[in-house]
Amino acid sequence: MVKIIYVEHNGARHAIDVAEGENLMEGALQNNVPGIDGDCGGNAACATCHCYIPSEWEAVTGERSETEDAMIELADTAKPNSRLACQIKASAAMDGMEVHMPSSQH
Repeated sequence: MVKIIYVEHNGARHAIDVAEGENLMEGALQNNVPGIDGDCGGNAACATCHCYIPSEWEAVTGERSETEDAMIELADTAKPNSRLACQIKASAAMDGMEVHMPSSQH
């Protein structure tokens, strides 16, 4: 298991154990973490699992795909470190990583 710390926009923290290979959206949904909706079921088709990855963790999450880029462009709260949680698979290298959520997923 990989410890992922989901941080809500208000600062509330949720330390969750996510199975290696599982995407971060699923880890959040299975543990009722507020701020990750996952309306499309993890198909990178809605951006309701939009999150921010701190710069010190960007190297271990991989690059955004063109599809992910297109969805993030639709998010009102997009930043250079924006990602879709459904596109990040948990790995041992991510143990202790923080994932920050925007104020809304609209």
